[in-house]
Amino acid sequence: QVQVMESGGGLGQAGGSLRLSCTVSGLKFDEYTMGWFRQAPGKQREGVSCINWSGSSSVYADSVKGRFTISRDNAANTLFLQMNSLKPEDTGIYYCAAALRSYYNQYYCVPGPGFRNWGQGTQVTVSS
Repeated sequence: QVQVMESGGGLGQAGGSLRLSCTVSGLKFDEYTMGWFRQAPGKQREGVSCINWSGSSSVYADSVKGRFTISRDNAANTLFLQMNSLKPEDTGIYYCAAALRSYYNQYYCVPGPGFRNWGQGTQVTVSS
């Protein structure tokens, strides 16, 4: 049984930092593309950042480029999202998801049907 669990969310201040983690079990982590997605109140879920199976390639939404960094530790089956220079518009529920290795796209990150394994999400709230 695949389990995906996010942690590290909470309340942050504009200009501050938060670090999200996502631990995965029940699948061979290093065979999967991983992604971070978020959903703000009243909005559709959107892609934040995706990373390929080895961590050698990643892609970011324009809104977070230069501020967020995605990384992974395959030995620990863990995905990370370092969020710096937070903005109030970063507020939302952040989800971690896994897709097969071949699903990675170096040009965009979207919550498509290839992402079949999702966590429950962690709330991030950024105050101004």
